[in-house]
This record gives sequence, C-alpha cells and structure tokens, in this order.
Amino acid sequence: MLFDTHVHLNARDFFEDRDETIKRAIAAGVKYMVVVGFDRETIPLAIEIAEQYKTIYAAVGWHPVDAIDMTDRELEWIKELSAHPKVVAIGEMGLDYHWDKSPKDVQKEVFRKQIRLAKKLNMPIIIHNREATEDIIEVLKEEDAASVGGIMHCYNDSVDYVQTCLDMNFYISLGGPVTFKNATLPKEVAVQVPLDRLLIETDAPFLTPHPYRGKRNEPAYVKLIAEKIAELRGVSLEEISEATTKNAISLFRLNI
Repeated sequence: MLFDTHVHLNARDFFEDRDETIKRAIAAGVKYMVVVGFDRETIPLAIEIAEQYKTIYAAVGWHPVDAIDMTDRELEWIKELSAHPKVVAIGEMGLDYHWDKSPKDVQKEVFRKQIRLAKKLNMPIIIHNREATEDIIEVLKEEDAASVGGIMHCYNDSVDYVQTCLDMNFYISLGGPVTFKNATLPKEVAVQVPLDRLLIETDAPFLTPHPYRGKRNEPAYVKLIAEKIAELRGVSLEEISEATTKNAISLFRLNI
C-alpha cells in the first residue's frame, strides 16, 4: 500500500487518460495520492479529482514561479478552498530561483503570506525549492513554519540540510531522482533520513524514475521509488511502503 504524496494529475498531460492512469496506479499498489494545485487552472482541478476518488486528496497553493500573478484575491480564494474536506495541505509554495518570471522579493512575500495563512488554518505546507535553500530556511524560521510543519517536496539538497529541515518539523520527500544512476545526493539522503520522517512522491508528470526516464511520469511509478529506497537502506519494500504511508497519513491528519 503506497502513498504518492505529490502528483499533478491535474496537469494537461493527463487530460486524455487520467482515469486509466489512476487505475494503473491502484493496480501497482498506490492506494493514496495528493493532487497538488498551484495556480488558477490546476487548483480547481485538484479538488475536482479528489472529489471523484475516495482515496485521492488535494493540496492548494501558489507556485513561486507565478508569484508575480498572485494578489490578495488569490490568497483569499485559497483560504476559502482550504475548508473543503478533501484539501489536506497548503502548497506547493516556496522559492524558485531557476526561472526569472517572478522577482525574488515578490516570491518571498507570496511565500510568507501563504505560510501565515497555513498557520491560521493550522494546516501543513508543501515546500517547492529550486536553487534557493538558504533563503527557504531563513523564511521558514522567521515565519515559525515549524508550528505547522509540512513537506520538503522532492528534496534535492545535500544531507547537510536534512537535520535543519527535521528540526523545523518537516518531512523529507523523495521522488524519481533517487533512482537516477548518477544521482548521489538523493541516494545519500534516502539512507540518512529517519524512517519516521520519510515520504515518497512522483511529482508526475515530471521527474520520471529510471527506467522510464524521458517519458511521462505517472503515480504508478512511485513503487519504483519505494523499491530503490528499500534497496539503498537494505530493507524490504513492505517496510518502506508501510512507513511512508503511515507518515503521510499522520502528516495530512487523515482519518483512515
């Protein structure tokens, strides 16, 4: 029984075969999923998909790349949607310094506003981090994000930052890169993270794991990620599946 904690079934890549994709995931042992919405188009779709499937949930937030497009109206909209019974987290949010659509100061302000909203709602947050680790940690500490905690989505940093994230009440989530042949950092992290703070995800349709790298990712492939982590840690797939699913259920406060 696997839990894909971060998937974009609301992406256009799945418009033609979403139901079939979900069936393949279930057949692969993926019982639970969180569909993450991050803008005006994907947020309503995330909730719509969660409404259609008993064991699929939604997260709602605003992506840092599009921070420049977010106004107080969008923030209020996210607040209203967070009351939906299938919405389990606020995000994804954070900082992305790879693309230059939104200035860094705008990204930080939007990030802070969403953390403050999550604290008011007492909901965990999902962090997107690309080339911005030091600033991410600074904002999380200044805003006391530890009071709600959350997920370091698709963790892509060295082991050096893991303890800092754990101390701030965050889980470490690993995705497809842990299966890449030359990716040493995620493999080191997979071994070092305490089992009770580890999560798995696909981020589908992105970051497809080996041996399907280069093709569209899908939630069924989260099993490949769990298998690789089990291999690296020298434990069974069942142990990784059970632990990561239990961790996700606890973080998202699911009554299941």
